[in-house]
Amino acid sequence: MGDINLIEKCKREAAKLAVKENIRNNMKIGIGSGSTIVFAVRELAKIVKGNNWDVICIPSSYQAEQLIIENGLTLGTLNQNPELDIDLDGADEIDEKLNLIKGGGGCLVQEKILASYSKKLIIIADFRKKSKYLGEKWKKGVPIEIFPGACIPIMKEIEKFNGVPNLRMAVAKMGPVVTDNSNFIIDADFSIIKDPKDLNKKLLSISGIVDTGLFINMTSIAYIGQEDGSVQKLEKS
Repeated sequence: MGDINLIEKCKREAAKLAVKENIRNNMKIGIGSGSTIVFAVRELAKIVKGNNWDVICIPSSYQAEQLIIENGLTLGTLNQNPELDIDLDGADEIDEKLNLIKGGGGCLVQEKILASYSKKLIIIADFRKKSKYLGEKWKKGVPIEIFPGACIPIMKEIEKFNGVPNLRMAVAKMGPVVTDNSNFIIDADFSIIKDPKDLNKKLLSISGIVDTGLFINMTSIAYIGQEDGSVQKLEKS
C-alpha cells in the first residue's frame, strides 16, 4: 500500500508543478487520458476557479471529457479550437530524448491528434516511466490502433519488422478492446527500441494502421515526480 501511496504522491507533485508553471488565463488546453491526468485536471480546476480565468479544455477521450465536466471546467472541441496553447498528458515510458510510448489506456490516436495541434506537449509522469531507451521498462509493447477488418494481415506485417504482435483483449467483455474510434489495438513487442523514429515510420507504412503509440519529437517538457518528493523537469534540447 505504501508503494501505491508513493506513486500517487509522485504523480500529484509532478502534476501540480506542471500546471502551476504552464497555465495562464485565456488558454486552450488539451487534456490527455489516464490516472496521472486526474491530478492535473484537479489542480487546473483549482487555479482556474481561484483566479476566475477563462480556459477551454479539449478532451482526448470519454474519460477526459468526464474529468473536465466533473471538475467544472469549460469543455470545447478541437474543431472549435483548432490551435491549442498546451496539451497536458501522461506517458507509459519516456526515453532520454523525450520520445514516448503512449496508449496503454487505449486513447493514443486522440492523444496524438491533440499533441499535434498544440504549441506545447507537457508530459506528467512518475519516476518509473523514465528510461534510456523505449522498451526498457514498458514491457507490454507499443500500442498500435488498427482497422479491425485487417487485423491478421497487419499482424503479419508487424512480424516482418521483428515485432511480436498481440491483439489487446477486453477484461469486462468478451473479445478485443474497442477504442473510442471503434478500432482495435495491437500491442507489439519490439524489445529495446533504439531508433523509435525509424520504427514509427515503418509501422505507419502498413496499410490499416491508424496510428502508433510512439510519440516522436513531440514533447516540450516532462515533469517527473521523484521518490523523495521532488520533481525532475526535462526540457527538449
